[in-house]
Amino acid sequence: MAQVLRPNTSGSSLFATDGKPHPLQDTLLGVAMVLGATAIISSIWNNLHLLSSWTGLVGILVAAYGQFVSATTRERFGLILSLGASAVGFFIGMAHGGLFGGVIG
Repeated sequence: MAQVLRPNTSGSSLFATDGKPHPLQDTLLGVAMVLGATAIISSIWNNLHLLSSWTGLVGILVAAYGQFVSATTRERFGLILSLGASAVGFFIGMAHGGLFGGVIG
């Protein structure tokens, strides 16, 4: 028997494709996107290694937890992009001086 395709008319959330609101997942996605963008943009400059490495590390952790609790494919897609940006910013920040470079030791 053929199933009827119904359009997604849910206006509750931009990232919810199942018609249900996901406030925690959407918040984690937004925070991970901001942290990933901050980490990758601040990694351009050598003297901002503390900012890029710390925001990258926190962004990795937030995106990983968001991936663990995510409910839809759109959330997972954004979280993976944010996780990648956070990781690149973190690694470049570590190469430029690390989490405590110049502050301790």
